[in-house]
Amino acid sequence: MSEDKARAIGINHVALEVADIDAALAFYGRLFDFTLRGRGDRSAFIDLGDQFIALFKGESDAGDVGGHFGLVVDDPGKVRRKLEQMGVEILDGPGVDFHDPWGNYWQMVTYGQIQFMKTPAVMRAMGIDDLEKTEAAKREIADRGFAES
Repeated sequence: MSEDKARAIGINHVALEVADIDAALAFYGRLFDFTLRGRGDRSAFIDLGDQFIALFKGESDAGDVGGHFGLVVDDPGKVRRKLEQMGVEILDGPGVDFHDPWGNYWQMVTYGQIQFMKTPAVMRAMGIDDLEKTEAAKREIADRGFAES
């Protein structure tokens, strides 16, 4: 580990540019159960347990062509069904990937398949303490030295 560099230790928030804050809150509110942390004229903040999404009003609807946002969800199938009901195109592939109305590219990721872990207290507070990691995720966590002792 380098003494002269800071270590990146996690994601605090993701900022997305949208053309209309009210429309964005309505769109995401149809997809996800969320708590609004705060709201301004040109911004809104949606809680994700111990993290958050920041929405900022942009000047255009031009989407980012290369970037994407991987959101961890308890059930990607629920997101797929809701997107289908809303008439939102789901991109080809094995997952649930889509562009929101402002061109932001979203990927739905299952908690059980990723290497980050929430503490038991955070999971209890979020009502997700029944979620389990897959064996592959558990091995990856252990291989990286992140397993609880």
